Amino acid sequence: MKRYALSIVLPMILMAAVTYGVGRAILAWPTGEASVNRSLAADRTSLWNTLTDFGSSLSDTPYIVALTAIAAIVFRLVYRRWRESIFLVAAVWSQSLIFLATTEAVGRHRPPVRHIDPAPPTSSFPSGHVSAAVAFYCGMALVLTTHVRSRVLQVLIWVLGIAAPLAVGLSRLYRGMHFLTDVLWGVLLGVGCVVMAARAILYARERRRSELVRSA
Repeated sequence: MKRYALSIVLPMILMAAVTYGVGRAILAWPTGEASVNRSLAADRTSLWNTLTDFGSSLSDTPYIVALTAIAAIVFRLVYRRWRESIFLVAAVWSQSLIFLATTEAVGRHRPPVRHIDPAPPTSSFPSGHVSAAVAFYCGMALVLTTHVRSRVLQVLIWVLGIAAPLAVGLSRLYRGMHFLTDVLWGVLLGVGCVVMAARAILYARERRRSELVRSA
């Protein structure tokens, strides 16, 4: 229990505190990044509206919840253990908890352009769509590449795993739902949760084994 508290709960508290601090700092010192949103909004086309609608939907909450549940079940059946399943659930849900704990407290308004997507009740910082996309798609890539020996296939998996969050982030910017710093911090938050869950769950046995070898 102590190990999980130190490897999961404590990092989550630290990430939440830093996220809140960064968000409040951004509000205190305006970044002038609304110009990016205005530029993107001025160049909108029907084609890009359609493409970014798909890109944004890659990380809609119902899809991420359903895909995470399906992936966890498939991992359990294929690998005949819970480690990969628990890792993915921990990565996805930890970023969600941190996002929910900080977004209202920060209270950043959405960019001053027309919002193509419905604006949820949460604030603009950080981007929950982006952090969820990083946690799920990069988490999936991490699990799959640990079970694939082909270097070409590993690269392909990671290209797809990184491309999906990038598509989500660019789509959310284009559709006027987030500032650039919202998206960038969403990426960092998602990465932090994947690394945390990987160290605490996915690679925990290997870490303990190497520590025993070093202490022997």
